[in-house]
Amino acid sequence: MDTPCEKLIQKIVDDPLASREIKIQRLRHLEDDARALQRAASESAMNSDDGWQAELRQVRLALEQLGARHVRNGAASL
Repeated sequence: MDTPCEKLIQKIVDDPLASREIKIQRLRHLEDDARALQRAASESAMNSDDGWQAELRQVRLALEQLGARHVRNGAASL
């Protein structure tokens, strides 16, 4: 069963009207959101296994499929 995040990723990747660059930009926004949730979970009493790591992995796989360059955000990034 696909999660809502997986469905959104697939919708972005399959969008016939969006260019490759637009798809990558949209996926980067999802990646930023997933990383922010992951940081929040690691810095609070939130359950650290709420699926954010899996969502981040799915976004990064989609970016890789589109040939996007890996962006490193420094030592403090997750």
